[in-house]
Amino acid sequence: MASLLRGYNRLSLRRPLLTGMVSAAFLFGAGDVLAQQGVERKGLAAHDYIRTARLTLYGGLVFAPIISRWYRLLERLPPSLTKSPRFTVLLKVSLDQFVLTPGIVAVFFTSMALMEGQGGEEVRRRLAEAWAPTLVRNWGVFIPTQLVNFSVVPLHHRLLVVNVVSLFWNTYLSYANSLAQQDEPVKA
Repeated sequence: MASLLRGYNRLSLRRPLLTGMVSAAFLFGAGDVLAQQGVERKGLAAHDYIRTARLTLYGGLVFAPIISRWYRLLERLPPSLTKSPRFTVLLKVSLDQFVLTPGIVAVFFTSMALMEGQGGEEVRRRLAEAWAPTLVRNWGVFIPTQLVNFSVVPLHHRLLVVNVVSLFWNTYLSYANSLAQQDEPVKA
């Protein structure tokens, strides 16, 4: 296990974007498998492999590149805003959760609907029904996570921390999207 972590650390320093993309793809896909098998109890015969592929693609090709660049941007906050370490952490968490996250939740539901072959009307419906409750649940999980992440985790491991917490979050996202697909309400 220690050698696996050392290898991951080396890769995340050498190729941070690629490492983050592969990690996010794997963990988004795993979250969907957990949603289908653990929450929805579909069984392997009824497993929707295309749905798992959509979540995997979203994690690796959409989520990871955005978050990776976002964390680098947050590291370049002007010195006039970062004189106090506590204030810096609170500022980063606030920007992350109240500037980026509302958009990234919208991007998730939009991406899923489009990858399912749906049009603008379905995108609008999903956003109207699922965006706000999902955002509120996100804050309950990721505000505490990001307080720790921005306080003590080195930049090259922040996406990994989010990805690991996201394994469980992605299970919820996949389930919430499947409810939105079926026109069932997503509760906050």
